[in-house]
Amino acid sequence: MTAISTILREKGGQVETVLADTGIAEAVNLLAQKRIGALVVLDARKRLSGIISERDIVRALAEHGAAALDMDVGSLMTRKVVTCVGEDTVDEVMGVMTSGRFRHAPVMEGDRLVGLVSIGDVVKYKIAEATAEAEALKTYISAG
Repeated sequence: MTAISTILREKGGQVETVLADTGIAEAVNLLAQKRIGALVVLDARKRLSGIISERDIVRALAEHGAAALDMDVGSLMTRKVVTCVGEDTVDEVMGVMTSGRFRHAPVMEGDRLVGLVSIGDVVKYKIAEATAEAEALKTYISAG
């Protein structure tokens, strides 16, 4: 079984982060600029505090209208963040993300943030794995 650390090695450990007092308008600009779907929220000591996603912002816009853009990240972020560790398998993390209906999981090493995996990262890896298996089977059968 392949570990999440494999995905992190391939994609890198760069994680876009904000503080809880960052304005939603600024967070939206960062999401758009970086073409990503979520930002990890850190506290003043650089520890995981929450996560804010496009979905969180869309829900706030539906509820508060344009006034949501004047709010801060801390008021909208998900506080109970489901995390994973590098040793977790890709299949385990994919299962948790699918059943929990969320698309981003911070990767932790103790209390230190070391990366972020998205459902897209996981699916991309699974497709590559399935393609490699299919090619290996074709080679095996044709060598037959």
